[in-house]
Amino acid sequence: MILEQNSKLNILQLKRDKHILNLKRAGCYIVLGLLTIISLFPFIILVINSTRLHAQIMQGFSLVPGTAFAKNFIELFSDNNIPILRALINSVIISTFVAFLSTYFSSMTAYAIHMYRFKGRNVAFRFIMMVMMVPPQVSALGFLRLVIDMKMMDTFYPLIIPAIAAPFIFFFMLQYMQATLPFEIVEAARIDGSNEIRTFNTIVLPILKPAMAVQAIFSFVAAWNNYFMPALIINSKLNKTIPILIADLRGADYMKFDYGKVYMLVAIAIIPLMLVYFVLSKNIIKGVTLGSVKG
Repeated sequence: MILEQNSKLNILQLKRDKHILNLKRAGCYIVLGLLTIISLFPFIILVINSTRLHAQIMQGFSLVPGTAFAKNFIELFSDNNIPILRALINSVIISTFVAFLSTYFSSMTAYAIHMYRFKGRNVAFRFIMMVMMVPPQVSALGFLRLVIDMKMMDTFYPLIIPAIAAPFIFFFMLQYMQATLPFEIVEAARIDGSNEIRTFNTIVLPILKPAMAVQAIFSFVAAWNNYFMPALIINSKLNKTIPILIADLRGADYMKFDYGKVYMLVAIAIIPLMLVYFVLSKNIIKGVTLGSVKG
């Protein structure tokens, strides 16, 4: 009799625990759903406003799409003062080179700090960390003077070459290597006669692929959205990037200002970012998870 009562109590307790668990799970889904809506809300408004006329946008907020998508699109691409295709190509070139160079050479630097034991190793690490603390605005004036002296104004080189030195990516890759790259693999390659460059490119890089994909996304997005330094260096209309073009369009005089064209330009500018994200996003969770777990 006592055993039957205990069994019933256990069953009731299990049902109660299951019910509580379901309630907690439902609450988590509700919270995640709300956060998703909040995160996507600006993007939804952007898409909706790109389909509305300037006068409609000035009237106020609306969740109903307009019918001026084709009109805004045609007017944007027919405006000779807005070389949008050239700006897209410029931004793609700069962002692609920045993403590749910053991730590759930062990974190579992290590999050197991680694998080699040499005098000044800790000093080099601390120096790189110190550089990470310096905001780019502090050194902008000196960098601009250097660019002028080297006759690189209105070129892409000052926007690409400095990206090789990326302290944050270096630190991330170093932490990832400490978690996932055993010394034995590299030592085995050395015993087999592989030189350091070949070892890094054929053995180390495949191991670092998830983390490099994560940092490539961040680097691409940062370079794509960069306005401060290109605005100082780029002068000609044909070399302008997307952020400069958006700023110019928003800074137009009252008679030429058109919110519909601005929202359309911003919506088009987001498309390459979405493509890069969808191509590399499968590595984000894997890279961050593996990089945060000690092997």
